[in-house]
Amino acid sequence: MSVLVSRQAPKSAPMRSSQVRRMAERMLSALQLEEAELSILLTNDETMREINAEHRAKDKPTDVLSFPQNEFDEPEVERADANLLFLGDVVISLDTAARQAHSRKRPLEHEVCFLLAHGIMHLLGHDHGEPEEKKRMIKRTQLLVKTVRS
Repeated sequence: MSVLVSRQAPKSAPMRSSQVRRMAERMLSALQLEEAELSILLTNDETMREINAEHRAKDKPTDVLSFPQNEFDEPEVERADANLLFLGDVVISLDTAARQAHSRKRPLEHEVCFLLAHGIMHLLGHDHGEPEEKKRMIKRTQLLVKTVRS
């Protein structure tokens, strides 16, 4: 498994790339995607705003964005697949994550773990546009977070 974590957020909350890499590796292992490649960017609100404006036409920062390499008719979470060798990119704003962690009264590591799991679910074809999809995605995201904390 190959997980590349880049940090481009010098003044943002402290979060070690190695810690995020370990989280991602545990999640991919739990999903039986040991052969998969994943890229993660830890950034700040300014860069996130730029990315969000460029790719989603929303000129504001957000907590997490996912850029999947594959497209699915149905979410592909249950098995490893040759099509899933490169999953895509997850971008997390440490500034937004820190504010959300503070407001939810939980450690930054827990917030980043949740955002990473959420982003990976998007890479695997999950969405939350419809109530039933949202319910399924929340459940899968929570299960993935538990694999890191157990």
